[in-house]
Amino acid sequence: MAEIKPFKQVKLICGIIFSESEIKEMAVARLAEKFGKPDLKSQDFPFTFTDYYRPQMGERLFRAFLSFPGLISPEEIAKIKVWTNNLEDEFKNLYRTPPRPVNLDPGYLTSSALIMATAKDFAHRIPLAMGIYAHLELLFTRKGVKTLEWTYPDFRQPAYHEFFLQVREVYLKQLRDVFC
Repeated sequence: MAEIKPFKQVKLICGIIFSESEIKEMAVARLAEKFGKPDLKSQDFPFTFTDYYRPQMGERLFRAFLSFPGLISPEEIAKIKVWTNNLEDEFKNLYRTPPRPVNLDPGYLTSSALIMATAKDFAHRIPLAMGIYAHLELLFTRKGVKTLEWTYPDFRQPAYHEFFLQVREVYLKQLRDVFC
């Protein structure tokens, strides 16, 4: 019989879709209060691969990513996604326009994959808890980043891959520091 072992801790990340820099900075501040000051921040990428969010969020959208200094247990991601959804609702009450001022997409990075949390069910998503699913977005191999059939179009960008590889390096160093 195989021994059941606890999961290895993972690196928390969060994607932020926004139209106004002020709203992004306020979201970053709230995330930092909860998870610590981000250890890495991406550039603001134009979010032009889908019109899905435009009716709710406006025309000129951007996406940025943050990674956080502490490691978490992967079981925590469902609870974190529920918290970020509630934070989005707080922003709706602060900013009346656009109807959805910010979209927060938490996830985590392992040495071999990027997993994003979502409330949307689909055939390739794994139910976690509280109506939240795990979405396997990217794989990390010796040759770099591997996309999957269901990888979102914007996550196929080399600039995203560069950022996530940087986060992965920080994560691997954190693991070495813990186990050395």
